[in-house]
Amino acid sequence: MKITDTVDQVLKQKTFNKILPISPEQTVHEALSMMAEYDVGALMVMSGSQLVGILSERDYARKGILVGNHSRDTQVREIMTSPVVSITPRHTVDDCMNLMTEGHFRHLPVLDGDKLIGVISIGDMVKWVISGQEHAIQALEGYITGAYPG
Repeated sequence: MKITDTVDQVLKQKTFNKILPISPEQTVHEALSMMAEYDVGALMVMSGSQLVGILSERDYARKGILVGNHSRDTQVREIMTSPVVSITPRHTVDDCMNLMTEGHFRHLPVLDGDKLIGVISIGDMVKWVISGQEHAIQALEGYITGAYPG
């Protein structure tokens, strides 16, 4: 579990890898209810099978609440982020962390061609890096104590 590992590897290890779509015509209230139900911070805005945007809690806070839009009267299309920055399964953990840091966002849709196959969050990245560090520490401790298998 290294920063040079691919997004594909991360997706295979995720415990919750369900894509949660919402249509641009649905209300922001419906989107917020779905986020609360699944305890996620963003939804993929889909028009048919096409990714057209992303709606995050941050979008709602900045483009909804602060400008006086009411969630029951506002469509997702009005406050979603579009176009969406996305990645492929071949991007590395390091690539993702750099994109997220530079773009100031917490979720990256994973596209294989035009098909949405998953979403990577900053939490996924942090867990992956921490797990890699734990493995390295265990290996070093084993080496130091003479239990290292090599």
